[in-house]
Amino acid sequence: MKTQKPSHTAEPNYNRNLAVQLIFFAFATALNFVLPRSASALGLPLYLDNVGTLTASVLGGYLPGIVIGYLNNIINMHGNPGNAYYVVLSTMIAAAGAWFAGKGFYKTFWKALLTVPAFAFIGGVLGSILTYLLYGFGMGEGISAPFAKSLLESGKLSVFWAQMASDVAIDLADKLITVVLAYILISLIPEKIKPKLMLTGWRQAPLSSDVLKDARKDVTRSFSLRSKIIAIISVIMVCVALVTTLISYILFHSFALKEYTYSCRSAARLAAELIDPEEVGLYIHVGRDSREYQEIERELEKIRAGNPDIEYMYVYRFTHEGAQVIFDLDTPEVQGQKPGTVIELEDYLRPYRADLIAGRPIEPLLDETVYGKLLTVFEPVYDDEGNCACYAAADILVEDITLSIINYMTKVFSLFIGFYIFILALCIWLVDYHLIFPITSITVSARKFAYDSEEAIEISVDRLQHLDIATGDEIENLYESLSKTIAETVGYLEDVNAKGEEISHMQNGLIYVLADMVESRDKNTGDHVRKTAAYVRLIMRKMKEAGIYSDILTDEYIEDVANSAPLHDVGKIMVSDTILNKPGRLTDDEFAIMKTHTTAGSRIIDSAMSLVSDTGYLREAKNLATYHHERWDGKGYPSGKSGEDIPLSARIMAVADVFDALVSRRSYKDPFSIEKAMEIIRGGAGTQFDPQIAELFVEAEAEVREVTEAQKEKFENQ
Repeated sequence: MKTQKPSHTAEPNYNRNLAVQLIFFAFATALNFVLPRSASALGLPLYLDNVGTLTASVLGGYLPGIVIGYLNNIINMHGNPGNAYYVVLSTMIAAAGAWFAGKGFYKTFWKALLTVPAFAFIGGVLGSILTYLLYGFGMGEGISAPFAKSLLESGKLSVFWAQMASDVAIDLADKLITVVLAYILISLIPEKIKPKLMLTGWRQAPLSSDVLKDARKDVTRSFSLRSKIIAIISVIMVCVALVTTLISYILFHSFALKEYTYSCRSAARLAAELIDPEEVGLYIHVGRDSREYQEIERELEKIRAGNPDIEYMYVYRFTHEGAQVIFDLDTPEVQGQKPGTVIELEDYLRPYRADLIAGRPIEPLLDETVYGKLLTVFEPVYDDEGNCACYAAADILVEDITLSIINYMTKVFSLFIGFYIFILALCIWLVDYHLIFPITSITVSARKFAYDSEEAIEISVDRLQHLDIATGDEIENLYESLSKTIAETVGYLEDVNAKGEEISHMQNGLIYVLADMVESRDKNTGDHVRKTAAYVRLIMRKMKEAGIYSDILTDEYIEDVANSAPLHDVGKIMVSDTILNKPGRLTDDEFAIMKTHTTAGSRIIDSAMSLVSDTGYLREAKNLATYHHERWDGKGYPSGKSGEDIPLSARIMAVADVFDALVSRRSYKDPFSIEKAMEIIRGGAGTQFDPQIAELFVEAEAEVREVTEAQKEKFENQ
């Protein structure tokens, strides 16, 4: 299976539903255009301008929902340019709708209704605050205005809270109907069509929803790559916003001061042109009784009315006693002073007393006064001889300038937040499909790569090679290199496994050759080593099925014991042929020599273990060779071990070895029947043998018979 992923010759197209999506998104955009106008034509106190946005977000994802929300405000700003500033609300509703859809809220009607308060909060509470910052709370002609007026007339709420309550109530009803209409539209679309409406940008074989869910739950040591990218984009956008906002504030503040100063100066100059310097004394003494005075006062009112920013207009003559009033227009809050009244100079004017008395021009003033913080422009009125007869002045409340700046900055901020949401959504969408999902798919495939069987390896390689990542960048290069490396590595592993199997077969063959050499010297043993190995494997299988010593009986342990079982009598090679093949019973001295085959076997295997770095199965071979004649009651040899102090493999071999000796023909005895041998094994349980092992062996009599017959048939056919 030495295969590798071929290089891409053409960029695959995983999104084949673009035409269907464009039609659907155009329909959603049309809904946002038609429904508000239909509600207005029917006189309904509803907006219904987010039905298309919500539908697109639920079915198409957050990106198309946000784009359609943007288009909604761009389209509607042609009728009212102020709609552009509400784009932040549309994008927030789109993002919230996609999030709710991802959490399964739009799978049932009642769960969908649970999203209404969130949308009402965005459109009602946040929208009402945005309106206040943009225009201030007034009882205008908007949808919520009649309700707000009725709340205000009740006398229980202030203007602020009346407008807020009105906006929230109207928006709650509006979003309820919006959610219901969106849910109906979603329900009408066939289930087989809905997956095609989700806007995707796969640069690889699409991942299943389960894989995506697992990938999003994947725990990283610190922040995930996706979180880091979002954080970087956010930090960049915030920095840009701060710099842009600061620059905008400085420029607009400077521009606003210049504009308001220009308005003040223009109004003051127009007022100065109305004043006849030769008649100033007459204006002071006669005042409103003079027709000319009344005419000038009316013209001053017209000048102020023509510039709504102007708060106060007046004409003063400055003397050592103070400021003598010539003209002073009334305002709703402050009644003007009568002509001829001398007013003591306020603190902010005292530094300019000499200049004002001398009639010299002074720069516009921006100071705190008894009437609030004012921007003031004094325009001198000169007679024909160049003497200053008086000053015409105009004031603008700085509070108006501040409100103007707040209004401007709110517009900048709302447009920026809407743009930020759009850019963030677009970046996340691109990052997901061009970076996160390809990396995730590689990670998941690598993590699930299995080496435990040839079939598992083949499935794992096939899974990796069919990711078909086509990002066209370093990730694609990484994927190609990884696929090639994995395929080659698997090929090398197959070669290694094949050679390992050859070595294992050779090793097992050598073991049996060595065992046969011992066996050929012992004319009594026959096919003893092969049969005992088969019984040992059977016993271990039954023990594992019964859950006995499950912590020891691993697959590796079973293989080690079964493969080393033929070496249990290897020490007999050190025993004399005379003793080994004596036809009758052994004397005590001869039996003592015979018993040394256990320690001799231990030494032989020790010598073998010293020659290899991985002793592996030889450790169990040593246990078998040394202790297979130990007894459960401690009366065995060579060490007199008892109970569980005897290695498990040796306890297993003890049962197999004695049973085979009982049922086999020897030069000094006839074979016992299997039934008789089983009785002897049962009788030795708890004295000679481990009782659990002996019991399992006896219970498996039928399978023992099969092994005995199979080995007998195999031996006869050799």
